[in-house]
Amino acid sequence: MGVGAQLSVTDMRRAARHPVDHPVIAEHAQRGDIKLHITNLSAHGFMVDDGVDLVRGDRVIIRLPVIGRIEAYVIWTREPRIGFQFERILRVDDFVEMIDTLQPNPRLRKNR
Repeated sequence: MGVGAQLSVTDMRRAARHPVDHPVIAEHAQRGDIKLHITNLSAHGFMVDDGVDLVRGDRVIIRLPVIGRIEAYVIWTREPRIGFQFERILRVDDFVEMIDTLQPNPRLRKNR
C-alpha cells in the first residue's frame, strides 16, 4: 500500500463553500514559503486564485484562524486557480467560528 495523500476520495466539491478574502503563507517542503490567496473555504478544503507552479499531490501546511496549522494537498489545478483538500475534515463548530472570523462583510458577522 502506498504512502501519501489519498487523492482518489469521493468528490466533495458539492460541500458548501464560503467566499473569503484571506492571504496565507503556505509551507512547502521543497519550495519553502509560498504566498497564497484563499478565495473560498469548505470543511473539506479551499481554493486559491493566485496559483503558483504546484501540481496535483503537492502538500502544503497553512495556518487558519481558529483551526491553526493544517496540512492540505493539491487536488486539482486550473491556472491560476488551485483546489486543495485538507488532510482531515474540520470540526463543524470550529469551521463555523473560522468562517465568522473570516467573513469579508462585517454586517454578516455574528455579534460578539
